[in-house]
Amino acid sequence: MPSKPLEGAPAPVDGALPDAALTEVGTRPFGVYVHVPYCAARCGYCDFNTYTPAELGAGGQGGAASFVDSVATEARLARSVLGERDLTVSTVFVGGGTPTLLPAADLAKVLRVLDDTFGLAGDAEVTTEANPESVDRETLEQLRASGYTRISFGMQSARPHVLAALDRRHTPGRVPEVVGWARSAGFRQLSLDLIYGAPGESESDWAASLDTVIELAPDHVSAYALTVEEGTKLSRRVRRGELLEPDDDLLADRYLQADEALAAAGLTNYEVSNWARDQSSWCRHNMGYWRGDDWWGLGPGAHSHVGGVRWWNVRHPTEYATRVGAGHSPAAGREVLDAQVRRVERVMLGVRLVEGLGLDALGEQALDVAAELAADGLIVADVLAQGRVALTRRGRLLTDTVVRALLPD
Repeated sequence: MPSKPLEGAPAPVDGALPDAALTEVGTRPFGVYVHVPYCAARCGYCDFNTYTPAELGAGGQGGAASFVDSVATEARLARSVLGERDLTVSTVFVGGGTPTLLPAADLAKVLRVLDDTFGLAGDAEVTTEANPESVDRETLEQLRASGYTRISFGMQSARPHVLAALDRRHTPGRVPEVVGWARSAGFRQLSLDLIYGAPGESESDWAASLDTVIELAPDHVSAYALTVEEGTKLSRRVRRGELLEPDDDLLADRYLQADEALAAAGLTNYEVSNWARDQSSWCRHNMGYWRGDDWWGLGPGAHSHVGGVRWWNVRHPTEYATRVGAGHSPAAGREVLDAQVRRVERVMLGVRLVEGLGLDALGEQALDVAAELAADGLIVADVLAQGRVALTRRGRLLTDTVVRALLPD
């Protein structure tokens, strides 16, 4: 959840949505994202909306102790805004920050609140992110028993010096340990997150990280190129010349290295930065983002989308708690997406998926462009012949180029 403020129109104090948006509620899967903004320390590359204990101070509004109560209040506001429509939550994703800095009992209460307020589908996918050092065997057992079905560990690297360059606090040996505990607790859906291109990371370092992941045999892997975000500790070090900015060609090589290794291990790329054992292991919550479904984001800085209306909450936990405590919407701003914007976003996100994008989303001019892209080896010719646009491996490296070609306006 990036910390940079967005521009948009003011949001109503009561959170009300336009009638046109409400008529779409229930026509698509509905998910809930919960943003837990707390971290024990901030990683040098991170620009997410997070706060350390020192930044928040002890006790008071906005702290972890009152977080779940504030989220429950916003959930009730969401229910009142959406009305009594038949609506169940198909996916829940608790992200951060470090959600598992909250006691397992608090994370369990979040699920009870959502079930009481909306109703959780019987087959709901319920994910929490976790740092390896923020959980133990008992925590994982409690999370699984309370209804969490999926866990995503922030592994990032298997090399100590790479973890140090990223300001990560766990040691490489901690990841196999927590993966074992998670499996013993009953988690069958398990994801590992990696970052490539960190300062000082060699090709052999990245290979070692991939080898470790493959040995742990998760059903899902996410791998992201390191980006230098303005305002972070990493960006300041790059600006001072202490570290080199990641090279685009090197990042492309690392991506290909990952795709080849993971594919050989039986993991298929289903979205540009995500691999899974099979379709049942795809992250259904994230698929909702990429397919343009509806979701309500609870918590400081959380983003939401319902029926073509997108909004984002105030970022600071204290301001968030104050607003919801007063019975007001915590939304800082919002935008109503017109048909053209929704089409553009459908193209931008849809082409990233292995299932591809239907040609109905493209204009007549783009159909000829798609044929040219297939001839250039950027989109899959056989899939195009079936009426969809899907990226080749080379096309995944040039996703932005493909999108710009398909959206010349």
